[in-house]
Amino acid sequence: MDILVCNHARSGGDGALGELDARMLDTHWAVNARSSILLTQEFARQHDGRAGGRVILMTSGQGLGPLPGEVAYGASKAALAGITLTLADQLADRGITVNCVNPGPVDTGWMDADTWAMIEPMFPMGRVGRPDDPARLIEWLVSDEGRWMTGQVLNSEGGSRAGGPDAVREAHTSRSR
Repeated sequence: MDILVCNHARSGGDGALGELDARMLDTHWAVNARSSILLTQEFARQHDGRAGGRVILMTSGQGLGPLPGEVAYGASKAALAGITLTLADQLADRGITVNCVNPGPVDTGWMDADTWAMIEPMFPMGRVGRPDDPARLIEWLVSDEGRWMTGQVLNSEGGSRAGGPDAVREAHTSRSR
């Protein structure tokens, strides 16, 4: 095996600070962070050391703006972004690169009209991502062309404006004054 893409996530069943309990935190940590780190460890054990090993972790946009009501999810995904450089350093001598991708909101059928109406102002290109948008970035990272890239957290957000809907509303209001 030459490529590991940890494209799994536990979202939902979360809450704001004050609504959390240990089970919420532990469940998100187990699925989003712990499993990705353990999969990376096993991948490294099985990789034979030749150049070309690639690990891609998937994070979220917690570094670009708040994730209201998703403290457990945001914390578990932030752990992946935070550990990327350390994992890359530890696996470089085995010929393995490690990078982390934030795909941004991607239209996989989960978004209803109300959700889109709320976040649309954050996307200057007028759309959320399509599955092939982050897939092309990942394809490059795991290719020979991406062999020099390691330890990076890359945002494939289509230029989304950090700060959430309130920041966007304020920016639009400021421009119209």
